[in-house]
Amino acid sequence: MVVPVTEGNRIVLRALKKSDAKSIQEKLNDKEVSRYTRIIPYPYTLRHAQDFIKIVQQRPGSSREEYSFGIEIKETRKIIGIISLTHIDYQNRNAEVGYWLGKKYWGKGLAKETLFGILSFGFDNLELFRIYANVMHPNIASMKLLEKAGFKFEGRMRKSVLKDGEWLDELRYSILEEEYRRLCEPA
Repeated sequence: MVVPVTEGNRIVLRALKKSDAKSIQEKLNDKEVSRYTRIIPYPYTLRHAQDFIKIVQQRPGSSREEYSFGIEIKETRKIIGIISLTHIDYQNRNAEVGYWLGKKYWGKGLAKETLFGILSFGFDNLELFRIYANVMHPNIASMKLLEKAGFKFEGRMRKSVLKDGEWLDELRYSILEEEYRRLCEPA
């Protein structure tokens, strides 16, 4: 049994296992899902998923610079997406969050629940001070998600990403630990 890193009402963030490859491949082999990601290829093959899981499992346990978790939906116990903390800077206590969900799970509040799970992990377990996200414009859904989760818009990097032959702007959002803590306070 894989021990969850964090658990929400409908999702569990947990370590990936080899048997998750098919579920990851099925969800990610969708042009709309990979459209606003930097490094996820389309089409996305089973080999891509297997290689990703192998890389994640081989990362050293101490002084980690990246954590990737499967987003498991409790209802089916299947992986519906991935969320990661990358570019972890322990000296300055900040990291980048990146995520994707299978299209079938969009618009159901699962991404927000997932985002709060990784924020809890980052601020509570890793003792981070700031978590940021880069969003390709025009990924409106991701911008709205970050804003609903308490992230603040910091700026625009003009035409900084070449995706499918088109230059896209990248927008930077962040949340500070103190802002996250205020959101978690009982009303």
